[in-house]
Amino acid sequence: MSNRRTLPVLEPDVVVPCCPPLTERTLTAAEAERTAAMFKALSDPVRLRLFSAVASAPGGEACVCDISDVGVSQPTVSHHLKKLKDAGLLASERRGTWVYYRVEPSVLAGMGRLLTGSTLA
Repeated sequence: MSNRRTLPVLEPDVVVPCCPPLTERTLTAAEAERTAAMFKALSDPVRLRLFSAVASAPGGEACVCDISDVGVSQPTVSHHLKKLKDAGLLASERRGTWVYYRVEPSVLAGMGRLLTGSTLA
């Protein structure tokens, strides 16, 4: 008797950018609002450092306990992480007493595509 079983084939993550490349056509009002919110969230140096720490973390996710050393208090770190999450840049998951953050799957590719006009996968 064999313990072998067939595993399902998973489709790769489909990158769904926020908007078309800037060189393709003029953004709609809704696309411009959504894109501006993302860039506004990243315009703060502390938020940009936190986003970078999460994006470059091993395994693609970071515990808040590992990324909070950015020169501001813990409540301020939480505030900035919430702003990044509200802008659709980060997702979070609570595990016990800690919260783990990861970059939303299509964010980096979508933002790159928006600015460069190329397809990044």
